[in-house]
Amino acid sequence: MILTVTINPLLEISLKYDHVSFNGENRNGKLVYHAGGKGINVSRQLKYLQTKSFGFTFSGGANGKIFRSILEKEDLAFSFLKTESETRIASVIVDRSKKTTATYFQKSNIVTSIEANEFKSKLEKMIQNCEIVVFSGSSPSPEADDIFSCGIKLANKYDKISVIDTYGSHLASCIDASPTILHNNVEELKKSLNIKLKSEKDKLNFLDHLYQKGIKQAFITDGEHPVYASNFDYHFRINPPVVNAVHPTGSGDAFVAGIVYGWHNDYVFEKTFKLAAALGAVNAGHLDVCAVSVEEVSELQKQIIYKPVGKKMKLLDDSPQ
Repeated sequence: MILTVTINPLLEISLKYDHVSFNGENRNGKLVYHAGGKGINVSRQLKYLQTKSFGFTFSGGANGKIFRSILEKEDLAFSFLKTESETRIASVIVDRSKKTTATYFQKSNIVTSIEANEFKSKLEKMIQNCEIVVFSGSSPSPEADDIFSCGIKLANKYDKISVIDTYGSHLASCIDASPTILHNNVEELKKSLNIKLKSEKDKLNFLDHLYQKGIKQAFITDGEHPVYASNFDYHFRINPPVVNAVHPTGSGDAFVAGIVYGWHNDYVFEKTFKLAAALGAVNAGHLDVCAVSVEEVSELQKQIIYKPVGKKMKLLDDSPQ
């Protein structure tokens, strides 16, 4: 089982228009609700890859009830811990003519220490029954900051694959906990860890640092710029496919879903990396988040150039003589 963990979920309320005017009234918009949060997005993208997952999240109030009903309609399996505070919302305005969006996020809800401790207790039981656990998204409040690092330690305890894709002050403790796999974009790393990642050398040195922390694979994305990755202490680079970016929200989550899919199906590193890059790129060209089909990425993967950077991996010829 693939388990996705989201501790700062989101009820997205979208108004879709054929054309948006910011200088006057906009009428007859189509109202659409979406369930958001990075781990939820990963589960959704895995479903489009015809792979089942199970989500664990917080949910509270009337917003939480709507949020859960959306997951049920999408046939995304999940469990939740009820919070006293409301699930946060985001308002999204979509202009179909220009294929643009504007998103306005509410302040994160507050998770109490009691709720955080109960979440960690339930999480331990779930991790024991999974193959891969994905920790995605931000932390809603200081009381929840150690949930991901505790979860990573539990995954290591029970010999499970753990994937971390988070940002904020708690990222350092997550790295120290030694997840199996890490994904971040450059801006998240710079702001969360106060580090410099300007040059290729900076990024490769940081990948070495992550390997020394026990992280087996790491991926650093940067929009349309090259993606750097490590497989143990070997480094690789991919130039993302060129797409007409429409709505890049969720591209990192689609990328993570590709990594998880590759591990779940025992892909070699190169194939997993190319799939992840293709999913992230195609997602950026969609208005819908993490709804990329297998067919959309099958040809694109073949166009991606994958290059080793730095020391070369020795390939042994073990074919029969």
